[in-house]
Amino acid sequence: MANGSSRPLSPHLQVYRFQWTMALSITHRITGVGLVLGTLLLTWWLVAAAAGPEAFAKAQKFIGSGMGLLLLFGWTWALFYHLGNGIRHLVWDAGYALDLKNAELGAYIVAGASLGLTILAWIVGLAVW
Repeated sequence: MANGSSRPLSPHLQVYRFQWTMALSITHRITGVGLVLGTLLLTWWLVAAAAGPEAFAKAQKFIGSGMGLLLLFGWTWALFYHLGNGIRHLVWDAGYALDLKNAELGAYIVAGASLGLTILAWIVGLAVW
């Protein structure tokens, strides 16, 4: 009990065993922050395009660098992951796949689909480019 009161302490991470649904929940929050940062990068690129050729060349040089491409790849993955996890939550909101077995299956599907769609998008993007 907390401080001698009759109220119980809230369980902490030491009480819970690892579950994929827990990992996906944490990752969903992290990718949400990543999407904001990636959108700021995209906004910088668009503003630089409007600002003139010198500003655009500077932004394009960074985005075309190894670090820029890695950030774009991560942003693409975060976008597909967040989309897949949002669809999974919509399925839950409709009252389906709420048991542990189907929740874990949904976690695997979201993880696999996000990686697969990211790779597919980059293959198509590079082929068109």
